[in-house]
Amino acid sequence: RTECQAMSTANLLNTATVNFQELVGNGRTYQVPPYQRDYSWTEEQWEDLWQDISELRPDSQRRHYMGAVVVKAESDRRFLIIDGQQRLATLTILALAVIKSLETLAEHNQDPEDNRERARALRARFVGEKDPASLTEVSKLVLNKHDDGFFQDYLIQLRTPAHPRTLQRSNRLLWDCFSYFERQLAQIQVTDQHGLRLAELLSEVVARQLMFILITVDDEVSAYTVFETLNARGLELTTTDLLKNYLFSRLRAQSDLEAVQRRWQKLVTIVRQERFAEFLRYHYLTIHRQIRSGRLFKMVREEIRDSAGVLSLMTALESRADFFDALGDPNHTLWSDLPEAKPWIRELNLFRVRQMTPLLFAVRERFDSESFVRVLRLVAVVSFRYTIVSGLNPNELESVYHDAAKAVLNGSADTPRKVFEALRPIYVADAKFRADFAQLAITTSGTRRKLAKYVLARLESDASGRPCDAETDPGTIEHILPENPSADWEQMIPQSHWDEAVFRIGNLCLLESSLNRDVGNGSYPTKVNAYPQSSYELAKQIPDIAPESWTVELLNKRQSDLAQRAQHLWRSDFDDGP
Repeated sequence: RTECQAMSTANLLNTATVNFQELVGNGRTYQVPPYQRDYSWTEEQWEDLWQDISELRPDSQRRHYMGAVVVKAESDRRFLIIDGQQRLATLTILALAVIKSLETLAEHNQDPEDNRERARALRARFVGEKDPASLTEVSKLVLNKHDDGFFQDYLIQLRTPAHPRTLQRSNRLLWDCFSYFERQLAQIQVTDQHGLRLAELLSEVVARQLMFILITVDDEVSAYTVFETLNARGLELTTTDLLKNYLFSRLRAQSDLEAVQRRWQKLVTIVRQERFAEFLRYHYLTIHRQIRSGRLFKMVREEIRDSAGVLSLMTALESRADFFDALGDPNHTLWSDLPEAKPWIRELNLFRVRQMTPLLFAVRERFDSESFVRVLRLVAVVSFRYTIVSGLNPNELESVYHDAAKAVLNGSADTPRKVFEALRPIYVADAKFRADFAQLAITTSGTRRKLAKYVLARLESDASGRPCDAETDPGTIEHILPENPSADWEQMIPQSHWDEAVFRIGNLCLLESSLNRDVGNGSYPTKVNAYPQSSYELAKQIPDIAPESWTVELLNKRQSDLAQRAQHLWRSDFDDGP
């Protein structure tokens, strides 16, 4: 065994490599915090585990690593499971399936005395022991409030529920897991000593060949630090559950706990479990200038110390939850009464920017609807210039948006124009915007295709004077220099420039699908004769720009002209420049 120690603030963190038997041995008991997530593994995970175990059986020297288990020490033998409950619950259920199979063999008079003794010994080692007073089986593992009743009353006691199909989802998964392993154990082919082989599967293969990294922390802050480290290595962990467990632990009255539990469930349903930490961070960014994701839990712990703090935070989050959800969905019911906001919400989602969220929280709470929409358009313009065209450092955005949000909330920025002044540090100047747009290239495959069409549709609408909505317009994206050019094109554009040129905005236009099919990967003379037939203004203009050939110089000229058009299209209402 290897052990190491590391310091996180003032808290000791211990790690050890252990096998399953060492993990559950020596009188250790584990409890899943009451409000941590329910059991959720399905047959896909059970099959993977069974396959791993099956491959270990022929070779006692092999080991299989099951990943990290993070626990908080309540005493030297009692631990809260911060991460690892799904694996521990599943392995316990596998142990119970082995025990049940041994008892069934005994009932069928196959080595009855030995198999009953094996079942008793395995239960004591891996599952738990009988309470000497009540003679009820007591488990080494306690699950959360939704699952533990079923786990203790049925699985631990090896009782079959009367109506498995009517069980709540997580309880049904627990039962289905037990049934799955029973079926797998029944299919093990042995010629003799069936009970001995089943016992060895658990006591040797599962117990000694499945290895874990056991990480023991003294408090939730250390646990959160571990979570961040493991998340960086791609493991699926439950950051939101850790936050929730801490907040619930601050509640002293049972009535408060029950009320907050109901409110929490509704809150997480609205903002979604996987986005809750992001939502909470943006909420705090209206107050604090900079919050790294890794500091979020520590900040909550420092600021929320009692029931009053929890209740106050819940109220604040509830007031922003629906709005946060609506920011990610232009068709959200919240926008039914404010349809003017939809185009800008759609753009912000297309740009995949979220740093402006704290500012939008503040503006919604302080400004009227008309001013809110003006700020919404402003942040869409800022985002397009800063992120899409100039590709500047996104880390600079949060502190500026915090300052703007704080100014709105304290009243020093009480108009959209004053918000613009607060955002001026991230409003890309015209000269830089034109220069960057003149080089802009957007791939036209995958998710970026929508962005490319959006840019072309806005430019087309401005050039033609007719509305052109990228989402509803039937036009397709035409590449003047085709994506797969023939050798003839090398006479106009050297092959070494093809990859660089093909996705440049100056090389793209909207075109009717029928015309696009006709010109395909054809030569430039074929294309230039087709463009005048189009109803799209920017396509019709191409023969005037390049009547005989398409070169890098002409592409640059066209894109430079489009950059001039883009400058006034994506411009703040409050920019008084030329």
